[in-house]
Amino acid sequence: MAEEGLSAVVSAVVIDDHPAVRTGVAHWLSSGTPAIRVAADGDDVRVAWVGDGATADVVILDLHLGGPAPVTGELRRLVQAGRRVVVYSMRADDAIALRCLELGALSYLTKAEGADHLVQATVAAAEGRAYTPPSLAGALAGDRSAHRPVLSARETEVLVEWFQSESKDFVAQRLGISLSTVNTHLEHIRVKYAMSGREAPTKAALVARAIQDGLVRLDDL
Repeated sequence: MAEEGLSAVVSAVVIDDHPAVRTGVAHWLSSGTPAIRVAADGDDVRVAWVGDGATADVVILDLHLGGPAPVTGELRRLVQAGRRVVVYSMRADDAIALRCLELGALSYLTKAEGADHLVQATVAAAEGRAYTPPSLAGALAGDRSAHRPVLSARETEVLVEWFQSESKDFVAQRLGISLSTVNTHLEHIRVKYAMSGREAPTKAALVARAIQDGLVRLDDL
């Protein structure tokens, strides 16, 4: 996989049940800035576990592969294995988008959002960063009250564990998740706070926000 800072060409595996979509995505990625190499593609998640697909930096995953039910179980398995996933779906569904973020996807894009957002999301994912396209910003904005972001149970759990721990590695061990998943949850929490007009770019700022919102007490720290 590419090293942090993109010292090597980013590679991706594209999983979609429509050949025309896979061809289009491959063209967008290879002709984007920076250019992204498509290491493998296919209509089944198994392509991400074998051959060149198993070592690709980013998994670009369509949620609906030949059926009406979203493949959230496959998304969960990929994230738990430490893979960096960008969900790319026809569905502009806030609930599904937020569910994918809870499971550890680094971004959720609709297929209406175009090449530029997909390239940016893929590059960010290769660096382990979340990316917020317009549709996802809308989902996150709707997932809050006027002043206090609504965090999922898992996000709250990660946040409190991080406050009580010396490192994110320890949080990952305590909760039985990967370090990239810990980082993803914390990034999503920061995005939610920023969109509520209460940015929290540092750990100290997040502690202050969490105390203000009653998520933790001083006695818990």
